[in-house]
Amino acid sequence: MQIGQRIEETGLLLREGGSFYLRRDVGGRFTLDLRRTPIDEVEKRVKLVGTYVGPDLIDVDGVSLI
Repeated sequence: MQIGQRIEETGLLLREGGSFYLRRDVGGRFTLDLRRTPIDEVEKRVKLVGTYVGPDLIDVDGVSLI
């Protein structure tokens, strides 16, 4: 994956401490940089849209339940 690449991923949205993560359906996890706190989606399966900005870091544009 290259920096600046757009992504659409599905997985489980998790919160650990003050950080949010996506446990990807395809394996692995991304750390998420979120503009809003997705309280209703935590610990649920979601679809995430965003931009890859660094090693396993995603700048999130949107999170929706699936």
